[in-house]
Amino acid sequence: MDKLKSVLSGEESRREDRNILQSVNEASTLGWGTRIKGFIACFVVGAACTVLGVCMLFLPKVGLTLFIVFYTFGNICALCSTMFLMGPVKQLKRMCDKTRALATTIMLTCLVLTLCAAFWWKNFGLALLFCILQILSFSWYSLSYIPCVREAILKGVALCMK
Repeated sequence: MDKLKSVLSGEESRREDRNILQSVNEASTLGWGTRIKGFIACFVVGAACTVLGVCMLFLPKVGLTLFIVFYTFGNICALCSTMFLMGPVKQLKRMCDKTRALATTIMLTCLVLTLCAAFWWKNFGLALLFCILQILSFSWYSLSYIPCVREAILKGVALCMK
């Protein structure tokens, strides 16, 4: 019956005009309390996976593999936790902003390359290098949300090099 009402009122044609991002945005409308709870839960899971990954590093034979998996999954959870605060569409738009596009690309590439190096190429030295690059790129990406911090860091590095 609702479908018939929407077709007769013309809402159905307006629904078809919306793009995918608008549909996702409408489907993800959560209350502020729910957003905070989701953010905290996702961030805690990410932090726990990261700490668990570091603890797994000391296990013989499988330790490095478990570290890579848990650490990468922890970073993905921490990144997704902010989607609860801003919403997925706004988060993706901000990730692709001019100031963050390079940092986002490097960060996501390092996440994928870490897993490829560990499981596909079986090169743990390279996987560890990509984990270090994950740390650096995730930090640089995170700093992009704090106004003027990255510029201050670059000026400080330039002064130290003189």
